[in-house]
Amino acid sequence: MGLFMSKYSKFDKTLPDVSGKVFAITGTTSGTGFIAAKTVAAHGGEVLLLNRPSSRSVASLEKLKEAVPEGKFVAIDCDLQDFGSVKSACEIIKSKYTALYCLSNNAGIMATNDEITSDGFDKQMQTNHLSHFLLTKELFPLLLASAKEIGDARIVQHSSLARDMTTNSKLEEPFLKKYEKDGSLGGDDRSGMNDMAMKGPQWERYKHSKLANSVFNHALTDKIKASSDPAASKILSTAAHPGISATNLADHLKVAGKIVQFISSIVEAIFLQSAEDGAMGLLKGMMDAPENIEAGVLYGPKSVTGYAVALPPKPHEIDPKAKDMLWKMSEDAIGAKFVIP
Repeated sequence: MGLFMSKYSKFDKTLPDVSGKVFAITGTTSGTGFIAAKTVAAHGGEVLLLNRPSSRSVASLEKLKEAVPEGKFVAIDCDLQDFGSVKSACEIIKSKYTALYCLSNNAGIMATNDEITSDGFDKQMQTNHLSHFLLTKELFPLLLASAKEIGDARIVQHSSLARDMTTNSKLEEPFLKKYEKDGSLGGDDRSGMNDMAMKGPQWERYKHSKLANSVFNHALTDKIKASSDPAASKILSTAAHPGISATNLADHLKVAGKIVQFISSIVEAIFLQSAEDGAMGLLKGMMDAPENIEAGVLYGPKSVTGYAVALPPKPHEIDPKAKDMLWKMSEDAIGAKFVIP
């Protein structure tokens, strides 16, 4: 993709065999999730594909089977904009599996309209964080079982460079609150070059959801380290960011004007890395040998492209008040406590 030579092929050769291990991945119909599912299956793992039911999810499953004919894929309906659907998906998983090696909270939407879900939360925050918090809470016992049986387990959040771009450089409560109607979080402003410049309320909501992913990773790591169960320390919580990658995350954005569209296409052709390269941070947390992974760390390129490396956290990602606030408000949102004894 563009001027950058793909690094994924070399990276893929470093990943171990994961036969006998079960991976649950959200958002596998395209982009990094599709690459992650394909890679895990090619290395022998069983992949639970958690997607909103649609013709797109059916078509992507067929593509995965074509790409990895010997792959083990299990499609499970899971609409992240509906807590009821997420709970149903978890019940299916718990009824069929006694252990889960990895939960990859990959799925996300970006800069969508100011709309709430049927549960009353901002669509971006519920899709990108709150439903992943619920998934993690419900499936944690299966991850703990894996840690006890085979020595480790993984939880990976997929964040973004946008985590560092919130207006006030911190995670704020309004973005996690429940609302009664659409338009409660600033509306939308797609005038001029706003979408290209990542400006407007639609982008502020996205930035907060991606910061929530990173803060959740650190809060989860803290809870795991404080657990009285020795096996819990074998569950590695990490996060990732994909740099600037060529995925369909921005396909819904309406970039105004032919000139702007032309400039946008040139920028994409020259500067974006491939979805495969963008998935390296996610896959490192999911599959790399335990001795190569550090709990709580976010893996991704140092800038916008490149190999996934360990990145030091910024103050807004590890702020104790932000971690406490996120945990409490996420529990309130899902209507249940998430306790790691």
